[in-house]
Amino acid sequence: MEAVHVKLLREGARLPSYGSAEAAGADLYACLTEAVTIAPGATVFLPTGIALEVPKGCAGLVYARSGMACKRDLAPANKVGVVDSDYRGEIMVALHNHGTQPQIVENGERIAQFIITPVLTPAYMAVETLSDTERNTGGFGSTGK
Repeated sequence: MEAVHVKLLREGARLPSYGSAEAAGADLYACLTEAVTIAPGATVFLPTGIALEVPKGCAGLVYARSGMACKRDLAPANKVGVVDSDYRGEIMVALHNHGTQPQIVENGERIAQFIITPVLTPAYMAVETLSDTERNTGGFGSTGK
């Protein structure tokens, strides 16, 4: 894949970076003028200081960082953020505190991970019937033993 163009919008903004040679997600960093405290149950929009060009035919997905979610109860409020290929604004991370203690996020801290993935955009067509499958309309828990 070719390089993704990233525009640094704020002083101190950092390019997304991979934590290891085979990491799937690139870390996104908080670009803050001062530390931010996220109260229990609160959601705060944290700037990354970057805008980027997601390749056409792809989407950028903003996921939680496992260490931050498991150790500090901080994860994206919308679970997975979706950045469309035609969006050129600043990447913001809506970080939610699922815990019972206030959490402080510092400038330059890794706050989420970003994965670019291909997407399909099929046309949707109303029909009278759908093809049969072994499962058919079996929903939640219907395939469990």
